[in-house]
Parts: sequence; C-alpha cells; structure tokens
Amino acid sequence: MKSIFKILLLSLLAVLSPLASAALNVFACEPEWGALAQELGGDKVNVYNATTALQDPHRIEARPSLIARARNADLMICSGSELEIGWVPLLLVQSGNGRIQPGSPGYLEASQFVARLEIPRIIDRALGDIHPGGNPHIHLDPRNIAKVGQVLTERLIAIDQANAEEYRRRADSFRQRWDSSMQTWARLAVPLKGVPLVVYHRDFSYFINWAGMQEAGSLEPRPGIPPTPVHLAGLVEQMKRAPAKVIVYSPNKDPRAAQFLSERTGIPAVMMPFTVGGNEKAKDLFGLFDETIARLLEVMK
Repeated sequence: MKSIFKILLLSLLAVLSPLASAALNVFACEPEWGALAQELGGDKVNVYNATTALQDPHRIEARPSLIARARNADLMICSGSELEIGWVPLLLVQSGNGRIQPGSPGYLEASQFVARLEIPRIIDRALGDIHPGGNPHIHLDPRNIAKVGQVLTERLIAIDQANAEEYRRRADSFRQRWDSSMQTWARLAVPLKGVPLVVYHRDFSYFINWAGMQEAGSLEPRPGIPPTPVHLAGLVEQMKRAPAKVIVYSPNKDPRAAQFLSERTGIPAVMMPFTVGGNEKAKDLFGLFDETIARLLEVMK
C-alpha cells in the first residue's frame, strides 16, 4: 500500500513540478521584440517569434500554427500602430485567449510608448500604405528599445510576480549594457550626420532620425507600392542632380530595384539587417545596431 501511495505521490509531483516552474509563453510579432523579451526574461520565458527578418510583417497570414501559438501565449508583444492589422486581430479573435486581449497586461503594442514619426495629416489609401498612428517601425532608434524595455519589464512582473526580482535584475543589467552601447553607437554614428540616402520603404525612418541622416528618395513611389519603371527612371534623374551616398533595403525586400538604381547611378546599394536575424552578425539587438552602423560607415570610406 505504501509503495502504491509513493508511486502516486511521485507521479503527482512529476505533473505539478513543470507547472510550478513553467516559463511564460511570449508571442513576439517581430524578431526585435522577441529578442528584447529574451534579454529581460532569460530562462523565465519561452519566446516565439511569429515572423523572421525575411518576412514583411505587413503581409502575414493568420495560419493555424500562429493561432495555436497565440492560444497558449501569456504575453503578446507587437509593434502596433496597425503594422500587423492584417493578421494579429484575427489571431486575437480565433485564439480565444483572454490573457492577450487588448487592455490586458498580456497585450503590448510597443509603438504606443514612444514618440512616433510621420503621423499623417490626411488619411487616404490612394497615398499608399498609410498608418494613421504614425510610422510603426520604431525599433531602429535605440532610445525606443530602452523605453519599450521598461514597459515590457513592468508587464512581465505584473504577469509573473513570483519572478519579479529576476526580471528587475535582468532589466538593470540590460539597461546598463544598453546605455553603454548607445553612447558607443552615438560616437560611431557622428560621420553619418547629414548623409543622404535612398530607402526602399519607410522602415528606416527612426534610424535616420536618430543618426541625423537625410532621406533623399524612396524606391517605392508610395509606401507599400512596389517600385515602378517610371518611378525608378525619375529617381535616376534625381540622383544625377543631387546624388545620395547609399541605397539601403531590408532582407524582406526584392533587391532588384536597389540594384537597378545602383547600376545607373554608381551609388552603392547595401542590404541592411533591419531586425534581429537580418544577417549572420545581427544575432541580437546589440549586434543589430553594431552591424547597421558598421555597414553604413563602410560605404562612407
């Protein structure tokens, strides 16, 4: 009888132990937020990135696999400002997960906690992929990462108070390392001030603003509208009159338009990592900014 009781007790402990120590499930809409959650949560979180650097977060399908992940999430962090308008609302509805609904501690839109750029005065879809709340690609300003990190830490603590001290400890460590790195990046980026560049999409605006660069043109005729021969021909003429120093594009964009403009103007085209995982050196948030600045400085030589 004692043996049976012992077996039952051990079986019960085996079931309850993982529940007691289970890590929070974090659903990150973009890799940069997944990387931030991992920095702040460590082994207290299981992070799932819904997209990669090779995918356009504007255009993602709400697949059953994503719904299943959302159903089990304790916290969802997205850029917001309608960047994920085509798929996240469907995930929220179809997952039936009350923990991550808007208004709950488990739902976090990063862009709501920073000063957004390019808030349109006129909302007209004829103008392209316009975001009423402003440009949602906030993560390429390192100051925004710091601000969102503070909010995310508070949310982790609110959801998982048992591990509050660990989250605070990791947040302090991250903040110290991030502040030190921001000072280094600011010093390295001094030569970029005033440098004109051509972008593909308006996803580089926050870095341009932080570094004091100048946007000299866009490969898209309007936000979200693919480059056209007529528009590119006009850009070639524009670059002859007032040339940019570099053409930048992200891994999730077709490089042919950038290469076309580069070949006809002699302006170097450079693929930027854009987010964590964008190339082999951008393995985390620190590597993302190291590599972004390094690639720009390389073409300045």
